[in-house]
Amino acid sequence: MILFLLPDSDYDPTESAVPWEALQQAGIEVRFATPKGLPAYADPRLVSGGFSVLNPFFMTKAADLQLYQRMSQSAAFLKPLSYAEVSAADFEAVLVPGGHAQGVRSLLESERAQALVVDFFQADKPVAAVCHGVLLLARAIDPRSGKSVLHGRQTTALLGLSMELLAWLVTAPWLGRYYRTYTQTVEAEVTAALASPSDFIAGPRLPMRDSASNLQPGFTVRDGNLLTARWPGDCHRFAVDFVAMLLAARQTATVVEPR
Repeated sequence: MILFLLPDSDYDPTESAVPWEALQQAGIEVRFATPKGLPAYADPRLVSGGFSVLNPFFMTKAADLQLYQRMSQSAAFLKPLSYAEVSAADFEAVLVPGGHAQGVRSLLESERAQALVVDFFQADKPVAAVCHGVLLLARAIDPRSGKSVLHGRQTTALLGLSMELLAWLVTAPWLGRYYRTYTQTVEAEVTAALASPSDFIAGPRLPMRDSASNLQPGFTVRDGNLLTARWPGDCHRFAVDFVAMLLAARQTATVVEPR
């Protein structure tokens, strides 16, 4: 059983629903957890509000939006756990989607969510995060070392210049700080948590969206039990890679299980 950590609201529908669908297809159960144990819905601008003439660049793709609608009607989604109820011991892995609207802060700034991430890392269980979701990992401090769980790991996340800042500059005239969750970019904060700046793997600087039928444009970074991706355009590859990582972890556990 896999845990999806969601904020109160405002996460990205693609970054949650595409991996959810891949897990459903693989027969892997998903449970959701939110700060208060209430259903959490994605960023309404990405679901229905849109970006006018910029929809081809920023709006959720129709096929991915259909997956989100399915996910948001599922029984597990409508009856989430609260962060306080969750234990890493009860799950095989955890996945953290991103999002940039202000509601996502309820996840990224949650000490309980950060502690859960530490527990998954200490148990050497698979951890997957995309976009702003990687910030939760950067902020998860392992008490044994006093450093982020990402320290000593390679990772990717939302790119500063070609993704976050570019989207903000293009939309700021009418959306203000919508694309700036924090003053510091995701890339800058995540990089600061690493052992070396070279451990941040940017991937192609010209982002192109992948799809269910074309995984090639997608980009992920795998480091042991950690899988990360940059933005919604990576999420079909991210989902496929996550399922593969989980199945491999299950196989390893079966092999080493004592008789």
